[in-house]
Amino acid sequence: MSFYTDLPQCCVRKEDRVVSELSNQKGNSTLDQEEKEQKRFKEKKKRLCTSKDEEHLVLKQETDILVNPSNKRFILSHEDTGEKPFSFSLKKARPYSCKSCGKNYKTRNGLSYHMRTHTGEKPFSCGTCGKSFSQSSILTIHIRTHTGEKPYSCGTCGKSCSQKEALDVHMRTHTGEKPFSCETCGLSFIRKSGLRSHMRAHTGERPFSCVTCGKSFAQKYCLTCHMMTHTGEKPFSCGTCGKSFYTKSPLTSHMRTHTDEGRFSCGTCGKRFLYKSSLDSHMMLHTGVKPFLCGTCGKGFRRKSRLTDHMTTHTGEKRFSCGTCGKGFHSKDSLNFHMKIHTDEKPFLCGTCGKGFRIKHRLTSHMRTHTDEKPFSCCHANQNKVHEQ
Repeated sequence: MSFYTDLPQCCVRKEDRVVSELSNQKGNSTLDQEEKEQKRFKEKKKRLCTSKDEEHLVLKQETDILVNPSNKRFILSHEDTGEKPFSFSLKKARPYSCKSCGKNYKTRNGLSYHMRTHTGEKPFSCGTCGKSFSQSSILTIHIRTHTGEKPYSCGTCGKSCSQKEALDVHMRTHTGEKPFSCETCGLSFIRKSGLRSHMRAHTGERPFSCVTCGKSFAQKYCLTCHMMTHTGEKPFSCGTCGKSFYTKSPLTSHMRTHTDEGRFSCGTCGKRFLYKSSLDSHMMLHTGVKPFLCGTCGKGFRRKSRLTDHMTTHTGEKRFSCGTCGKGFHSKDSLNFHMKIHTDEKPFLCGTCGKGFRIKHRLTSHMRTHTDEKPFSCCHANQNKVHEQ
């Protein structure tokens, strides 16, 4: 019996190990070696699985923190390693709280900015127009309206914007993305403000009211345009013919009449129009059709807006008021004509004698004095002539 028989394998001398291996059968030696390797592999695999389980436990606990923010405190412990438990406190992550509404912030500056929403403080003022803002970053954006700076450019069409948010909205015109959807009808919009305005079509809300006539609108822009009907202001003028408009959109459409971009032509007189609806209205001049009839007196009109104006002659309503003398009028055209009395504007000039007129049909009547044209005949005089013959 060898002295080293009961010792661990690692303590047996190399020479004795060799002698022992030679004395054993070759098959048994190979079997013992495979069993030892399998045992070592199983132990290694067990340690690896234990480590993985601990990692999964930590990951799950960290996920619970993010998914369940209502819990005030979470503890992650490692009992096997004897490490101190790791604690996570949401209160410590946002230690600055607003005493007015209870909202929490990570930094003192964040809380300071928020407090201005309660106090109304606006310490940052524009040196050009004097307008004030609660944050310096908003002032920086405002300054660009004076300088014309637009540092954010679209990589697709090259359009520039003064704000990154405006560029993000613009990019949706290229991608077709409309992230704001109406839950009632499913219509989608590029901007959140567009969805907000659209929702008023379902709710019937009209928060913007005219102080002159009381008419309400769903959008502020519509109210601004409406107010011009009372003042007679038309800030957008055609550089070619001088015709004025309340908004830029109809001016843009009007300019195409000078550039011969009208796609729809009248088969009778050749006049061109941008829209088919405009051509249809024009054709009524030739056909004499007046589809909009007054229910009170039966008078017909080619346009619904003309019928609406006419109805006020029966109700006595005068929706359009002169901003200078306060006189009221049934229609917008009547107000526009009246305003020329104050401005002494006579845009329709006679090419023969130079005399000016406030409205076009007065010029048309005047031109007959030069041509000696008399297009209107008395029907009774014609009947008398027939009898005499």
